[in-house]
Amino acid sequence: MLFTRPVRFFLTCGRGEASTPLGAFDAALWDAGVGDLNLVKVSSILPPGCREDTSPIHAGSIVPCAYAYIISEIPGEIISAAVAVGIPEEAEQAGLIMEFSTRGPKEEAERIVRRMVEEGMALRRRTIKEIKSCAAECKVSRIGAAFAAVIFGP
Repeated sequence: MLFTRPVRFFLTCGRGEASTPLGAFDAALWDAGVGDLNLVKVSSILPPGCREDTSPIHAGSIVPCAYAYIISEIPGEIISAAVAVGIPEEAEQAGLIMEFSTRGPKEEAERIVRRMVEEGMALRRRTIKEIKSCAAECKVSRIGAAFAAVIFGP
């Protein structure tokens, strides 16, 4: 089996500029500290008992993550990406991750993504112990990208 159930996670955000959309995305990954990882996008569930841990992950690793990003080629435009994690009060329950990106400031993106976690946890009838979030903002000069992620680790 390629993936095992993650036991740790961390939140990270970054922004980047380049002369191409892919270059801007790569620069945002680098800024977020995950530019040398092979990211695999997964849906948005935090496994029960998963703990926050920012220990390094080896370069080249295939890493599951939930992420949001946005790219713009409009000079002067402000773009943002955000993620939030809802950690349940009951340790045996799964938590919830939400991702959001927008053309606007990071404060707006972070407010919205946190509200999304509250709504999703209410839908699941789970009491929230804590919400963790991060957001990145980029004011575009050439081609810009904003990236936010929850990275899972073994």
